[in-house]
Amino acid sequence: MFGGPEALWQPEWPNDRPIVDALAPGGDFNDVTAALGSVGLGSVPTWLRPYQVLSNGEKFRADLARLICEAPATAVVDEFTSVVDRQIAKFGALAFSKSWRRLLDRKVVLLTPHYDVIEWLEPDWVFDTAKKTFARGRLRRPQFNLQIWKVDGRYWPLFEPHHYLKLPRMVGASYYVGTVDGELVCHLGVASNVKGKSVEARACRLVVMPEWQGAGVGFRFLNEICAMQERGDEFARLPGRKTTTIFHTSHPQLCAVFRRDRRWRQLSAVLHGVHKGKSKASINASSRCQPQTGAAISAVGYGGHMRAVQGFRFYGQKGLDAVPTIKLPKSKRSAPR
Repeated sequence: MFGGPEALWQPEWPNDRPIVDALAPGGDFNDVTAALGSVGLGSVPTWLRPYQVLSNGEKFRADLARLICEAPATAVVDEFTSVVDRQIAKFGALAFSKSWRRLLDRKVVLLTPHYDVIEWLEPDWVFDTAKKTFARGRLRRPQFNLQIWKVDGRYWPLFEPHHYLKLPRMVGASYYVGTVDGELVCHLGVASNVKGKSVEARACRLVVMPEWQGAGVGFRFLNEICAMQERGDEFARLPGRKTTTIFHTSHPQLCAVFRRDRRWRQLSAVLHGVHKGKSKASINASSRCQPQTGAAISAVGYGGHMRAVQGFRFYGQKGLDAVPTIKLPKSKRSAPR
């Protein structure tokens, strides 16, 4: 009925390779990171660890990402969500369901003793061996409301361990957190980027708690806060002043999401940091111009890292209203009349 014993999906993982290399050897890197991100395993440091050292929740998501990458025509997964926290199970099931449905002509049968993931999966049919019932039709996925609060920086230490970089609090920033029924879900900091008389918001420190990854809240949370800045709401970084928002990230999957959303436009893509010598000279030149401050001559500069950073700007409704332009190859352009 389900394809025979060979359909039972039991992945084997190497002990000496990070999961990002073991997921689909020889496959496209963008496809691998997309699969990891699609099931809520968006932590880059986690990608660089072998499967054996991951937590149960991370192993669960890694297995789902591998199943999506391999995409067998028919697969049977036993003990689905059996060994993970129930919150992770629900949103992992939700994320997997959305990703699997994007594949064409693929079937998966999930065997589980838990009823709480069924409505999050929205399966085509459910066979209940305990009740001896068979039902067709997709259930309606549960909904939840995310509340956004403008806060101070005291919540950052709770989110910092889950950020893909080791970073301190943003200086002089406004902070926002998202909660569901009082539970902390996501975090964002917004500072000001001043260039002469022009000012725009600079968003950073976007973090979604691991148990909520895959629920689709992070990017919506970011967009809503950027829309606050665009409208100049009372809870914006600068109330009463309408500003655009820029966001820089090294996360490959997040960059892909930005490029797909018409509310955002890419501004930059830098492979590595600036030359440290130039940074040092600039700092020292600034110190000499302000001798009254008593600033010491710097012996070091900033930059020099090999972290690819990409920048994006939020245009909101203007971006959605803009008519996308398509540049045709010269051979296909219409001749002038």
